[in-house]
Amino acid sequence: MSAYLFVVPPLTGHINPAVGVAARLAAHGNRVAWACADAALVRRLAGADAEVFACAGPVPGAEGAVRPPELRGAEALKFLWEWYLLPLAEAMAPGVRTAVTEFRPDVVIADQQAFAGALVAERLGIPWATSATTSAEFTGAYDGLPKVADWLRLRLAELRARVGDPSGSADPRFSPHLLLVFSTPELIGPLAPLAPHIHYVGPSVAGRPAATGFPWEWLDHGRAKVLVTLGTANTDTGGRFLAACAAALRDRADRVQTVFADPGGALPATAGDKDVLVLPSVPQLPLLARMDAVVCHAGHNTVCEALWHGVPLVVAPIRDDQPVVAGQVVDSGAGVRVRFGRVTADRLGEAVDTVLHDPAHRSAAARVRTAFRAAGGAPAAAAHLERLAAETR
Repeated sequence: MSAYLFVVPPLTGHINPAVGVAARLAAHGNRVAWACADAALVRRLAGADAEVFACAGPVPGAEGAVRPPELRGAEALKFLWEWYLLPLAEAMAPGVRTAVTEFRPDVVIADQQAFAGALVAERLGIPWATSATTSAEFTGAYDGLPKVADWLRLRLAELRARVGDPSGSADPRFSPHLLLVFSTPELIGPLAPLAPHIHYVGPSVAGRPAATGFPWEWLDHGRAKVLVTLGTANTDTGGRFLAACAAALRDRADRVQTVFADPGGALPATAGDKDVLVLPSVPQLPLLARMDAVVCHAGHNTVCEALWHGVPLVVAPIRDDQPVVAGQVVDSGAGVRVRFGRVTADRLGEAVDTVLHDPAHRSAAARVRTAFRAAGGAPAAAAHLERLAAETR
């Protein structure tokens, strides 16, 4: 039996992939704990009995952690790092040190954006693995932005001097011991790096607590079904886009039923509506098994979970890694891209029609699905972690 500490940011899309891995490790008799700035979020996603070491740090939506919705491109990326990721790492570091001291893990699993996990583990001499919940870092996310890349390297070096081992050299985003990527080269493309310690395990979709409360009887088996979601971190930017989606899909209500995930309440309620269902949250994984297409922001989790089910996509990236992930979708043939800020209802409707009726997109999505399922998911990730623990005892 070994002990594993998952260090994660308080972001649903970064915790969810780790949940299945943690469940698999626990099923094998291992001890599992978490370190996060939002213990309640971890317990909601991983189960009420999850052992969580609370850490300080900004939580999205709280004062000081709200990004101006109009920011895009390099400005949005710099804001994310300067006002969220770097302060989060510095604030979490004492809590992570406490978690390591009290829990005594054999391996620390640090999310790629939870730098405190990697740096504290490095400083204390504990093997650490990277949980790469987005593959954008592997496909030239900073190509064409050399000044941004240089600025990031300098900020990470300064962070290491404060909370890590000043003599260390590993980039806290990429463990030299074990790097678990929740995707595969079939989606990432030819730039996907290869090395003995890098393992492409595909989406981690097993081991999550079952969701309840969705009206499954509402689904009409005689119509195609589309899920529209912008994730949980874009409620401040999505009103116009969601309205355009609603207009486009209502025009197709004779042949399409639509489910909207709308946590920000941008759309009016739809009680009794047989064509459009608007909910603040949906059980995404089981729902995707019933969907024929997904319209989304190209969030890595949503894209990979859709393609796990072989569902083609319309992607409308907003910022951060999303343009890179959207490029992966288009290059793989598994979907089409529209412009988030300028798309019209007519263009959205055309895009949805394309992915619903063009067999090439469904064939490409099926090809990625086959690769994802062969990669092993949560069981494969857990096996790699157990191997690392055994090798470093």
